[in-house]
Formats: sequence, C-alpha cells, structure tokens
Amino acid sequence: MEIIKKVLAQAEVIHIDKPNEVQVTQLGPLIKAGISVAIILAAILTFAYLVWGGLQWITSGGDKSKYEEARNKITAALIGLAIVALAWLTIKLVAYFFGIPDPFDRSWTLPKAF
Repeated sequence: MEIIKKVLAQAEVIHIDKPNEVQVTQLGPLIKAGISVAIILAAILTFAYLVWGGLQWITSGGDKSKYEEARNKITAALIGLAIVALAWLTIKLVAYFFGIPDPFDRSWTLPKAF
C-alpha cells in the first residue's frame, strides 16, 4: 500500500506567453523614463514657484509680511532647485562609481519578463 504518491514536476518546460494587454515589455526603459520625467517635472515646478515668489515680491507694495512671505518662497524655490540638481548629480555619480548603467543613457535595457 502506497501512502505518498510520486509527483513529477519536471515533466514539461513551462512557457509563458506575453499577454495581449501588456504595453510595457521592458522594465529598464520604464524606470529611465520615470526618473527623467520626475526630474524635469521637479525642475519646472521649482521654476514656477520661483516666479510665483518673484511676482509676490513685486506686488508686496512695501508690506513687511508679504515681503517676508515672498522672500521665503524664493528661498524655498532655490533650495528645491539645488535639491533637484543634487539628485541628478547623485544618480550620475552612483552610476559612474559603481559601474552601473546611467539611467539617463538610452543604451541599456533590463531583461524581459517573458
């Protein structure tokens, strides 16, 4: 009497086809595009905040509180711009020193999932 039955899991090679709904077939270009879009969007928003602070400074009309608020916005925008630039520089330096592909270079890809 056999209590445990044998299971042969290696009978066939399993092949997974690409689903028809999938548009993104490689993860590498998606990550690169996301990083690029995030940095560009951050730079544009930082510049817009800088312009907003500048306009608020011009229209303060000598009011001390409005002037301080505008100056704080301009300072925050410049700090934000510096953070975006340092994030870009950090990504470039990590890619260079660790020998990994540069995310802003369009020549590398990760393996496909199927």
